[in-house]
Formats: sequence, C-alpha cells, structure tokens
Amino acid sequence: MRCPYCGETESGVIDSRPVGEGVRRRRKCANCGARFTTYERVQPRNVFIVKKDERREEYSRDKLYAGIRKACEKRPLPTGAIDKLVDSIEAEIYKMGKAEVPSSSIGDLVMGGLEKLDHIAYIRFASVYREFTDITQLKQEIDNLTEGEEATPSNQLPLLPPEVVNSLIRRRGR
Repeated sequence: MRCPYCGETESGVIDSRPVGEGVRRRRKCANCGARFTTYERVQPRNVFIVKKDERREEYSRDKLYAGIRKACEKRPLPTGAIDKLVDSIEAEIYKMGKAEVPSSSIGDLVMGGLEKLDHIAYIRFASVYREFTDITQLKQEIDNLTEGEEATPSNQLPLLPPEVVNSLIRRRGR
C-alpha cells in the first residue's frame, strides 16, 4: 500500500477492525510517519445485471451507491446510513449466488431499504424506478406508504412541539 502523502510503499498496520463485509485498517507510513486508513474487502466473483432491455452490465457498487445517494440527497439521515444500506443490498446480491441478477431484483431491494430508511427518499426513487406516468400513480404510492403511519416519521423531529400544535388547534376552534 502506497502512502498517499509521500508515496512510500512500506507502512505498518496500527489498528484493524471489521467493517461490514471487510476490514478497516489504520496505517502509519514508515517514511514520513503520516497516518491513513485503508479498507480491505473480498472481491467476489463477477455478477452481471440483466437490464429491462435484456442488456447485461457488470454489477457496480459505485452505481448502486450513486442511485441511492441521489434519492437521499438533502435528507436528514444518520451518518453511514447509505453505506449500511448499500452493504446490505450488496450482501443480498451475492447471497443469491447467481451469475446474473435482474435489475428489478436490485430495484426491489433498494425500495425495501429506502422504505425503512426515509419515506421521501423512497418516493424519489420510486418515481424513477416505477416510471410513474401520471400523478395518480404517484399519489397511490404515497397513500400505500402512509397507510397506518403517524404524520411525522419516528426518525424525524416534528416542526413544532406538540404543546404548540395543540394550542394552535384550540385557538382555531374558537
């Protein structure tokens, strides 16, 4: 491993920790003493994604990450939530044990993960993935999502404290 600061090839491992499906290593350069982090992950066999038009494309973690990241853009998500979701989806893809996986299977995995993570990100992704052609399809998806749900998701803070909301409701009723 080359030092990103001086280019030296000799470095010592200071700390190793398991992270998801790999290992995170803290290293110290033998030449300049700089510390840096590397990640080690098993390179599984190649998996090809079968697209809707029957084209085949090699699986790309970066492409999966970019799609999920775009759906989650400007959302108040916990640090590392997107990485965890990508890790779990990738693990499911490899757990299938197939050389070719339909893109629809990956899309369904993403939809399931986003539904648990953030409803707005879920709707953003669904609008592209499900190719909604009109507003009624989008409304139906939102209605399905909010059925039996509370107004403010548990992972988000309400805009106003409950006592303020209640006092406003009482004032409006007068």
